Amino acid sequence: MISTGDFRSGAMFEMDGQLLEVVSVEHIKLARAGAVIKAKLRNLLTGSIFEQSFRSGDKFPTVRIDKNEATYLYTDGTHHYFMDTRTYDQVPVDEEMLESVLPLLKEGSVAHLLRYQGKLIGVELPINVELRVVKTDPQVPLFIQSGDVIRVDTRTQTYMERA
Repeated sequence: MISTGDFRSGAMFEMDGQLLEVVSVEHIKLARAGAVIKAKLRNLLTGSIFEQSFRSGDKFPTVRIDKNEATYLYTDGTHHYFMDTRTYDQVPVDEEMLESVLPLLKEGSVAHLLRYQGKLIGVELPINVELRVVKTDPQVPLFIQSGDVIRVDTRTQTYMERA
């Protein structure tokens, strides 16, 4: 069980039959009523994001998510194929499931396939990836040029540093 006081970004739990992940959390202290926890949650099966308020101390069942390391291989237009590095099986993943991480994928990159009760529910990238700059805009800092390799934070998809 996980208490609402233990909610952190990335925590996963089950509520009303839905598999949820905490995107962000805010603790609001009230004078007499106690604390209220306001959380932004992502439904891992549908991808929808919504906000929910909880009383401090509410408890929910935690979930077990299996992570298998995989290597990104290629795309055929509608599916993206990963090779499970443990079993060497090729796993097709729908493009809709990868929508948020698609710009950060390149052939040969490492990822984790996330499964819940044997069903593939998502793909998780390492915290940062190295990507080659193809084209730069005037808004980009002048020290970043086309052809440079930079490190990008996959959680926020923001520039971290030159690689």
